[in-house]
Amino acid sequence: MIARIWHGILKTKSDADEFADYVMQTGVKGVQATEGNRGVYVLKHVDEERAEFLFISLWESFDAIRRFAGEDVEKAVYHPRDEEFLLELEPKVKHFEVLVKP
Repeated sequence: MIARIWHGILKTKSDADEFADYVMQTGVKGVQATEGNRGVYVLKHVDEERAEFLFISLWESFDAIRRFAGEDVEKAVYHPRDEEFLLELEPKVKHFEVLVKP
């Protein structure tokens, strides 16, 4: 199994709840609808200075990731309003081999 991890920092921490809802309607739905997806986690961290998100999707193979992300599996996938919320659009994601599963 492969974990695909994306990280984002919001421009305004007060948008954290709205962005979380937006991610559920865009990224989570897209990932869950892709054959070969084995689950998704969305993590939110808000402190005094900023709001950060980690989006972790689990995949059976790189072929499954390509069905979601396209040929360049390292390229981050963004949606129409992401630029409105995010401090920057990080161009790449990271992939990790999952060694221990729940």
